[in-house]
Amino acid sequence: MILAKRVSKLKPSPTLAIDAKAKAMISQGMDIVNFGVGEPDFDTPDNIKEAAIKAINNGFTKYTAVGGIDVLREAIVKKLKEDNNLIYSKNQIIVSCGAKHSLYNIAQVLFDRGDEVIIPAPYWVSYPDQVILNNAKPVIVDTSEDNNFMLNIKELKKKITKKTKAIILNSPSNPTGSAYNKNTLEEIAEIAVRKKIFIISDEIYEKIVYDGFKHISVASLNNKIKDLTIVVNGLSKSHSMTGWRIGYAAGPEEIISAMWKVQSQSTSNPTSISQKAAFEALTGPQDFIGEMVAEFDNRRRYIVERLNKIDGITCRMPQGAFYVFPNVSKLFGRGYDGKKIKGSSDLSAYLLENAQIAVVSGDAFGADDYIRFSYAASMDAIRKGLDRIEDAIKALD
Repeated sequence: MILAKRVSKLKPSPTLAIDAKAKAMISQGMDIVNFGVGEPDFDTPDNIKEAAIKAINNGFTKYTAVGGIDVLREAIVKKLKEDNNLIYSKNQIIVSCGAKHSLYNIAQVLFDRGDEVIIPAPYWVSYPDQVILNNAKPVIVDTSEDNNFMLNIKELKKKITKKTKAIILNSPSNPTGSAYNKNTLEEIAEIAVRKKIFIISDEIYEKIVYDGFKHISVASLNNKIKDLTIVVNGLSKSHSMTGWRIGYAAGPEEIISAMWKVQSQSTSNPTSISQKAAFEALTGPQDFIGEMVAEFDNRRRYIVERLNKIDGITCRMPQGAFYVFPNVSKLFGRGYDGKKIKGSSDLSAYLLENAQIAVVSGDAFGADDYIRFSYAASMDAIRKGLDRIEDAIKALD
């Protein structure tokens, strides 16, 4: 069968693949500790679920406007103003089927063949493939753990060419948990304005930050950078609504209007029921977020402390999200059953097969010296998983 060439350039999402494999093993009766999944383990708050039930009972189950109902987009406008000091009109907002869908729509309307898109590594797994799907070229800029995995300005400047169309920023980051400070954002923004480069700012983890860190949207720095920035966010992480599939984007009206066109010919509107739930999530009580983040913080501190006590592993303390990204390169070259661990994929396979621990290998994120743990799991599961990891690492030759 002859498929479109673009398909051959893509890889299935490694994070979804490891989660699917872990769940399949669990369904077979295996006791898998799953550190692979990138979703909060908390239930969606009751008031949000009740809003969805009310929508169903009231018959709100038909098509809506392609880019979202008015009241939801107005709620997003208010949220961006109050939380991020960003002023947008309703016409500068589009609601899509998750933040990933928003990012794909942006790629559809911005990128053409020959365009280059700068992506800092480690990166979320879908960024390069979405660029490739739209015939553009991902240009990877490696970052350093010593620099908190933030873009080095000198390295950024080296990668910019006349073909550079956009820079993708993710803060707080998946997979590292790092977050950009204001000074670095200002330096990146100055370059983007001077070179007329778009910034795609993925802020899906903005509410999940620790130690008093204050999230800053790059678009809020000044009007010049705001005119070049498309802000992407959603409810999946902040309100534990991964399955509801609601994300949104805010940006220049011309770009948002083009995204409406693309969405009208692909998914049409996001689910009507989920939109009503999203409105409640944005306008109702927000206590849930603080309670969830406090629990994540406890897990974060515990998992970092335990990982740093394991010989051959070092792990920095993340500033946001619910991931740790430990350096495991000192384990490379060690072996088991006559096999050598040559990289993060080998180590991840060893942990799954021999310790029944699911993690995601760092090569999926463009950083082979690392593996990603999600601590969106119960503390009991985290303790059990780390006990197994300690034993598994000790067992290596």
